[in-house]
Amino acid sequence: MGISTGQHAGRDFTVIEADTAAAVGSGDLPVLGTPRLLAWCEAVTCAVVDAVLDPGETTVGAEVSLQHRAASPVGAKVQVEATVSGVEGRRVTFDVRATHADGTVVAEGEVTRAVVDAERFLARLG
Repeated sequence: MGISTGQHAGRDFTVIEADTAAAVGSGDLPVLGTPRLLAWCEAVTCAVVDAVLDPGETTVGAEVSLQHRAASPVGAKVQVEATVSGVEGRRVTFDVRATHADGTVVAEGEVTRAVVDAERFLARLG
């Protein structure tokens, strides 16, 4: 496992109707829904480490703390960045931050993922 603090990735997203709170069931407004924002944050954390995991390894979500601070209407561009802030055994913690192009902070928080052997993990599910 070649994961170390400071590793970083970012990705740009554009809010579409399917990303809205109304569409994902987390409210009734046509703005970026928190569940979709969280999914974007997790996708970027995966992008940080996927290339350095050993063959057969993957990561699974373990813990999330996310503050959704600003609304993003349909059509808004949102940049999501994730940086490894800690590695403790098989647990990897990331600082995540989402911003609009003008620098407005959309969200910030922390995501923890656990490195697992994919085959063994799925075998435990029966």
